[in-house]
Amino acid sequence: MRFLCCVLAELVFAVTLTRSASAAIVVDIDRSVQRMAITVDGVPRYSWRVSTARRGYITPPGTYHPEMLARHWFSRKYYNSPMPHSIFFYGGFAIHGSYEISHLGRPASHGCVRLDPANAAILFGLVQREGMGATTIVIH
Repeated sequence: MRFLCCVLAELVFAVTLTRSASAAIVVDIDRSVQRMAITVDGVPRYSWRVSTARRGYITPPGTYHPEMLARHWFSRKYYNSPMPHSIFFYGGFAIHGSYEISHLGRPASHGCVRLDPANAAILFGLVQREGMGATTIVIH
């Protein structure tokens, strides 16, 4: 019985350490100003220009968690367009890098959230390292 209690205590301790090791990431996307702000454990970390949906399309508002990560992805719907460092959050909607950086800061996409490829790589790495479950995406 004592052995079982020790094993159980070690397991609880290990789970506690694992949970505290991951950081809480919040990706806040403001469509009105075309900006993304990233906080880690409540501390502002990054603020980047983005492009969300242009007229006739929508970037869906709401609160999401990543569903899938893809380092290299190509749109099946839009001309096989490259979508580097994709973070899919709602069906086919994703945050991803875009090589059309001159459009960043204004609506330009079919609904995804586009950002500079270097920034997409940073965000992708952060989400990959800390975990999809520790990441919240808020779009307003």
